[in-house]
Amino acid sequence: MAFILLFAVATWAGAQNALAGGGSFLTLPTLMLTGMDALAANVTSCVALFPAQVATGWTGRKLATGANGLSLRMLFAISILGGAIGAAVLLATPRGLFAQLVPWLVLFATVVFAWGSFFRKPGETPTHLSAPGAALAQFLISIYGGYFGGGIGFLMVAALTMAGQGVRIASATKNVLAGVMNASAVAIFLLSPDLHWPQALVTSAGATIGGIAGARLIPHIDEKLLRMFIIVIGAALTVGLFLRAP
Repeated sequence: MAFILLFAVATWAGAQNALAGGGSFLTLPTLMLTGMDALAANVTSCVALFPAQVATGWTGRKLATGANGLSLRMLFAISILGGAIGAAVLLATPRGLFAQLVPWLVLFATVVFAWGSFFRKPGETPTHLSAPGAALAQFLISIYGGYFGGGIGFLMVAALTMAGQGVRIASATKNVLAGVMNASAVAIFLLSPDLHWPQALVTSAGATIGGIAGARLIPHIDEKLLRMFIIVIGAALTVGLFLRAP
């Protein structure tokens, strides 16, 4: 029954990621319900959702480009390095400490998601990032992405638009870079004993199916309602994690 629930939730999470993002808000607690701790659930979720991220990035790759003098290859390299550092830091983090950090990480991701969904106006660029500033921002986001990952999409869109990209181009570029930074994290996590393969395979299968279905539903879904639903999930999960925190 736990695996059936996991598959169903992962299918929804895959569709949610394709439509608006925030799928990890669902997979993380569900994986924890199968008996693993927060660190193992985060590792397993990252690996499981990776194939869907690759498919999404590949689909929109023609729109992806560099920003403000930084080539796409340079952003690739920065994302790979940052993702690897974040993953290494995660595996070096004591389990008890990470369990205490998870509620704060989910809270941060929820706030970022809410800001990007409802409070940040399209095309808003209050600050202009220079090439070094954009490189530093992408590096820090990549470290966070390798460590936890929630909210990286909106963080990257914000940084890329401040570096001069249009919103549509920034969205396509962040999809590619998200897959790149997670590739380095996944390469490290594949060697981790915290990766639970049965749960990862079930989650990956569900997320892939859901991602394909979600992509086809994009023209028919009220994205605003979906984003509100994701924020409600994130808020509820944050409260629940704080109540259960050691």
